[in-house]
Amino acid sequence: GSLDSWIESGQSVPELNVLDIGVEIASALDCANKHGLLHRDVKPANILFNNEGEPKLVDFGLAIQGDDTEVGESVIWGTPYYIAPEKIRREREDFLADMYSLAGTLYHALTGRVPFDAPTVEEVILAHVESPLTPPNQIISSITEMTSQAICRAMAKDPNERYQSYDEFIMALTAARSQLLSLDRKSGSAGMPRPI
Repeated sequence: GSLDSWIESGQSVPELNVLDIGVEIASALDCANKHGLLHRDVKPANILFNNEGEPKLVDFGLAIQGDDTEVGESVIWGTPYYIAPEKIRREREDFLADMYSLAGTLYHALTGRVPFDAPTVEEVILAHVESPLTPPNQIISSITEMTSQAICRAMAKDPNERYQSYDEFIMALTAARSQLLSLDRKSGSAGMPRPI
C-alpha cells in the first residue's frame, strides 16, 4: 500500500508511524541529495510500503540533478498541496524544497488535512507563500509539541529558517520519537502497526 491510501482510508496515521516514515524518507532524500538528485514531487502517493511495512520513496519522474535547476522556470513542477514556496516564487530550488514537501506530507498524514486547502489550485499555491501554517498540535491536541515544532520548522516559508541538513531534520524527528515513546510507556499506549 501507499501512505496516500492509508490517509484516504480515513484512519489517523499514528504519530509514531509518521515519525518513523519521516526518518526513513528523509534518509532516502539525503542519499539522493548526496548523489546530486532532487526528487521534486514528494507526496503521500509516492511513499509505498514493502511487505515488511517499511516506507520506500518512489517515482523519480520529475527528479533532476541538483545543479540543473533554473531560476524562473516557466513551469512549476510538483504537487500543489506540498510544493515549496521558493518554487512558487520561481527562486532557485535545492534539497530544502524536498524537505518542505516531505514535512507537508508528514503534516497530512499526522492531521488528516493538507497543510493548506482552498477552493482553487491557485489559492492553494498562494497559501504556501502567504498564509501562516497552523501547527499540527493545534489541529489534533494529542500531537506532541516536539513533533509539531519539527514539522513546522521544516515547512518554514524561508528556506534559511528550515533545518539546514537532512541530518538536523532526522535528529529532530528522532528526538520527538524518543519523547513520544517515553510518554507512551508512561501512559501504556502504543502506535498502530504499519500497513502491509
